[in-house]
Amino acid sequence: MRTRWVLALAAVTLSLAACAAPEEEQAVVPAAGDASAATTVTFNDSPEQNRITPPKDDAAAALLPPDVAKSGKLVIGVGAAGSGFPPLAFAASDNKTLIGNEPDIAVAIASTLGLEPVLENTSWENLFIGLDSGKYQLGASNITVTEERKLKYDFVSYRKDDLGWLAKKGSGLTVTKPADIAGKKVAVGSGTNQEKILVEWADEVKKAGLAPVEIKYYQTNQATYLALGSGQIDLYLGPNPSAAYHVATTGQTEIVGTYSGAGAGLQGLIALTTKKDNGLVKAYAAALDKLIASGDYTKILQRWNLTNEGVTAAEVNPPGLPIEGK
Repeated sequence: MRTRWVLALAAVTLSLAACAAPEEEQAVVPAAGDASAATTVTFNDSPEQNRITPPKDDAAAALLPPDVAKSGKLVIGVGAAGSGFPPLAFAASDNKTLIGNEPDIAVAIASTLGLEPVLENTSWENLFIGLDSGKYQLGASNITVTEERKLKYDFVSYRKDDLGWLAKKGSGLTVTKPADIAGKKVAVGSGTNQEKILVEWADEVKKAGLAPVEIKYYQTNQATYLALGSGQIDLYLGPNPSAAYHVATTGQTEIVGTYSGAGAGLQGLIALTTKKDNGLVKAYAAALDKLIASGDYTKILQRWNLTNEGVTAAEVNPPGLPIEGK
């Protein structure tokens, strides 16, 4: 999710027959946050994704600016260069085709608007440079809505921004409040929004006179998961999609609690992102509402084990993480 202290930076090319549902055999994937998951799941990581590509919705397409409608294309930036971030956006088994929930959502939006999706994989930093310049008409990369970002961009929310408390399977732990992590060793990514939240919880534990929280840092997710499996740590606080993916693909861990990436006072939201006032945001919202109503939206989330992060309606520029100090 690549969340940072203030901006909470979240954090992550094929369209086939119209309305095509994924045809690969898939096991029933437990909803993210379901600690009862007992088996591993194999996701389709091949280049042949058979993405859901709904027919054009004339009402939504009518909201497009004339120049975009005339172009017939929607250029989509995804900041997943490098290893990516499964199950949101990452390279398929051919090491080049971009797959995951974010590309699937963006392709379905383009299809609903009657546009050809052009997916471009870029770095996180260059994604925003591309949005600023107009190179990318849509950013789909697990981007959290923040009040600071709303000064430059328009948003359409399409998923909740949740964090997951990950534990070794069978831990017996449940995390809903700071007292639940008292005396525990908890790993978190350095410099992330989840670190900020964990530090706040640890301070509350200390103020309550409970056993202190020991915060641990590892250089990679692999090192964190190894530490969790060996009992060196009790918990890992990280992006819920990544945690759910690990649960589903390994069967070695469980999510024992979730928490809004925006903190206790606000449900964080992930949103389609576009340059402010370029006239695209209403079309994106109408397309997403169409996907929700048809059930295609839910099918896309199910495909990547993200159903518990679903929203019931598109929101244009919803409340975001506040600007620090305000």
